Amino acid sequence: MSVAVVTDSTAYLPARRVEYYGVRVIPLHVSTEAEQYSDETSFGPGRLTEQLRRGRRVTTSGAAVAEFAAAYRAALEAGADGVLSIHLSGELSGTVDAARTAAREVAPSAIHVVDSRSVAMGLGFAVLAAAELAVGGAALEEVAGVAERVAARGTILFSVQTLEYLRRGGRIGTASALLGTALAIKPLLHLHDGVIDAAEKVRTTSAAVRRLEQLAVEAVPDTGAPHGPALAVHHLAAPGRAETLARNIRQRLPGCSDCVVSEVGATIGAHIGPGSVGVVVLPGGWNTTGITPFDD
Repeated sequence: MSVAVVTDSTAYLPARRVEYYGVRVIPLHVSTEAEQYSDETSFGPGRLTEQLRRGRRVTTSGAAVAEFAAAYRAALEAGADGVLSIHLSGELSGTVDAARTAAREVAPSAIHVVDSRSVAMGLGFAVLAAAELAVGGAALEEVAGVAERVAARGTILFSVQTLEYLRRGGRIGTASALLGTALAIKPLLHLHDGVIDAAEKVRTTSAAVRRLEQLAVEAVPDTGAPHGPALAVHHLAAPGRAETLARNIRQRLPGCSDCVVSEVGATIGAHIGPGSVGVVVLPGGWNTTGITPFDD
């Protein structure tokens, strides 16, 4: 049985990995006060940062049912027996609902839609795990199961310069409790069961990055797992801090089985703002062999 794997652009998977596994990526949408873009890939992080720093409002929206339906039909017509479609948290976007509607329209028995309750490489590692099994010929149920298990194991932490962007987008969750002191702190947040929650508050950006490092290390239990953790560090307009954070975590977790450093796109970036840095830690890695064929 052949299974096609579909995800959305908020996985922020490196292009080489998308190509290697043949993952189908559905782009989400972004618009500004003056222009509407068909997908976030045509509105890069540099353009986003420029607009946000000029005080321009940037809004995002999920993919349409028709876009998912077209992707599912294309996969099945290309010879796939089944489709696994795995997406960002349904608490943050209606994307997964659109995917489910499309699946019911196209072939409900052949398409399995998963709400990862995650985002960025928390979603991306689950996609990679599923794609690896799919390439090996696993059945749809097995591919879906590993995606759900991997997504549930990830820890996602991030630091923002201000909560204002999250507040504007309505994605602030329990972090709203920090709004009253937002000017005096650099909030540390985490994604818990698909929802953005407040984690801690620190006084400076450098302290926030150091605390992210410590929390990431603490998220990897010393259980003698056969494979080291997978790590991803994301940022928007903060490449130096992201590289430093990744390097420091890898030094403290020398057994890392994978490490991705990337800048987020507009769908996530519009809600966290310039200067944000985040980390995704997946204990035990995503590949059952502990080996990845990539050097990103």
